[in-house]
Amino acid sequence: MRKLLAAALLFAVPAFAHEAPTGWTYGLECCSNKDCWQEKEGAITETPNGYKVVLTNELILYNDKRIKKSKDEFFHRCTLSGDPNAGRSLCLYVPNKGY
Repeated sequence: MRKLLAAALLFAVPAFAHEAPTGWTYGLECCSNKDCWQEKEGAITETPNGYKVVLTNELILYNDKRIKKSKDEFFHRCTLSGDPNAGRSLCLYVPNKGY
C-alpha cells in the first residue's frame, strides 16, 4: 500500500491557478484554468452597444454576464479550448476606464 501511495504522489501534478501575465488569477467560472489570455492592443473595441472582438466580429453587449472586471489595464478573453478564433467568448475581462 505504501508503494502505491508513493507512486501516486510521485506522479501527482500540482494544481496552479491560471494567471494573467501581470499575476492575477482568472476566475474558474470562465477559463477552467487554461482558456484565457491577455488580448493584444486593439483586439477589443468599444461600440455603442458593447465590446466587439475584432478577430471574430463577436459583439458582447455591455449588460452581458460574461463581462468581468479586469484586474489590470488590459482586456483578457476566454474561449473554449483557448482558441482565439472561437466565435463565442466564455468571458471578457474589461479594464477599468480609470487606467
